[in-house]
Amino acid sequence: MPLSDTHPDIERIQIELMRRAPVWRRLDLLGQLNQTLKTLAISGLRQRYPQASQTELQRRLADMILGEELAAKAYGSYSGEHPSSTPPRLP
Repeated sequence: MPLSDTHPDIERIQIELMRRAPVWRRLDLLGQLNQTLKTLAISGLRQRYPQASQTELQRRLADMILGEELAAKAYGSYSGEHPSSTPPRLP
């Protein structure tokens, strides 16, 4: 059973509202959720690597999201210490 702080009746209402929402609204909410998760991930990386530049943090995020192999194909090789000078453009 998943851990939740939402009462089951309220969760049912939320699910029904999401089902009734137009596609553009659901996509907008998904985009907001995605941005929030990236912000939280960057914050966690910043705590682990306090001296890292924003470029390095973005590259480390790309490694987390895509995996190191695909991130290297998309953004070039990266040793983990000196990322390229151009920050990766993440979707």
